[in-house]
Amino acid sequence: MNDVLYFDQAATSWPKPPSVMEAMLQCMQEYAANPGRGSHQMAVKSSRILFEARKNLAKLFGVRNPNDISFALNTTHALNQAIKGFVKPGDHVICTNVEHNSVRRPLEDLKAKGYIELTYLLHDAEGNVRIEDVRDALRPNTSLVVVNHSSNLLGSIMPVGDIGELCKRHGARLLVDAAQSAGVLPIHVGDMNIDMLAFPGHKGLLGPQGTGGLYIHPDLELEPLLHGGTGSQSESIAQPTVRPDRYEAGTQNTPGIAGLNEGVKFVLGETVERIHKREWELTQLLMAGLLEIEGITILGPKLGQNKTGIVSFNIENADSSEVAFILDQSFGIAVRSGYHCTPLAHETAGTLATGAVRASVGYFTKEAEIKTLLEAVKEIQTQYV
Repeated sequence: MNDVLYFDQAATSWPKPPSVMEAMLQCMQEYAANPGRGSHQMAVKSSRILFEARKNLAKLFGVRNPNDISFALNTTHALNQAIKGFVKPGDHVICTNVEHNSVRRPLEDLKAKGYIELTYLLHDAEGNVRIEDVRDALRPNTSLVVVNHSSNLLGSIMPVGDIGELCKRHGARLLVDAAQSAGVLPIHVGDMNIDMLAFPGHKGLLGPQGTGGLYIHPDLELEPLLHGGTGSQSESIAQPTVRPDRYEAGTQNTPGIAGLNEGVKFVLGETVERIHKREWELTQLLMAGLLEIEGITILGPKLGQNKTGIVSFNIENADSSEVAFILDQSFGIAVRSGYHCTPLAHETAGTLATGAVRASVGYFTKEAEIKTLLEAVKEIQTQYV
């Protein structure tokens, strides 16, 4: 393990539980054959691991049928499958100003082609969207509402359950981007009226990169994003109708999913409530320390308010990329700077010209590491303020 202090958990969690790496290595050594493509024992073992991972994800997210969860490369892949597989010509879609480009870009592409109408909901400085604004934006042809559960810039948490109830009454479907909340915040797709849930494996679920997935409500049928071999209904020229095969063309990332399965098992054992409490306490410690430094501005919810483990900030007169570079090169501290793939959120926050430094904590972050980060920021601050 290297000696970098890692505060880029919102991009990819690190380190991983040892069981994640052990499961991946075991898969490569013992049964890394194609799942669902053969009847020999290695292929059967691969298939069983994939189903076990689906079952554990279903348990975590309150999904009744594990086969309603299809694996994806990442949240971006899952979101594109959800959006492009669901909307029809003439549909109206609502999303928020704090959405990631993984939502904004596919929607804007469909809008530019004259396929959909699109409405953005404004948020306040702390990243909150009013439920009244969602209600007012609904139209007779609104088919889909897309919201991120937690902003990857501000750490704010959306009232997904309230939005889901509103969508249900209106007859619209709700797609939730759980990039920053899966494994960190409680999610129950039934109780929250979530119709589609896109999630990453490599963040709060503590799995490897190249893993993720999409929950699809059993009443929904999406047009597959990819067509190809599935190992089922091979005699048909059309993509299979059975789930999850319909949405999983090609060989799946069995070693990665084996690791993801162990990450999900770790989260289930610790519980998301305990994980969120730990990350919130670390976030409050970081925010309190930053607020004691002259010339620091923190974006998003204020100290004491609920949020995920993301603290985005700026130093007066300093470029965010330069601050991140100094933290890395002079102090061995990894953070993220720039626009975080969410320029509309920066525009509303007033940081479109500067971007922001994002320090994000995880379950394994230590208080001593936060103290070191604060000391480094204070030293850098003296150069600018």
